[in-house]
Amino acid sequence: MPQTRPGTVDPRLLEVLVCPVTKGPLEYDAEAGELVSRAARLVYPIREGIPIMLPEEARPLAD
Repeated sequence: MPQTRPGTVDPRLLEVLVCPVTKGPLEYDAEAGELVSRAARLVYPIREGIPIMLPEEARPLAD
C-alpha cells in the first residue's frame, strides 16, 4: 500500500467514503483537512490521516 503524507488521506479511500447521515458524496477540503457533506451540511474532521465519520464529531457547515 502506498504511503501518504501525514495529514493526507488515501485517494482510494476518498472514492468509497460517503456521508454517514445522507449516504451521499463527500468533498475533500485538503486545505482544511476535512470532508464536507453539502447534503447534510456537516463537515467531518480528518485526524492524523483518518477521517472521523461520526455525526457527533462533525461540525455544522458554515454558510
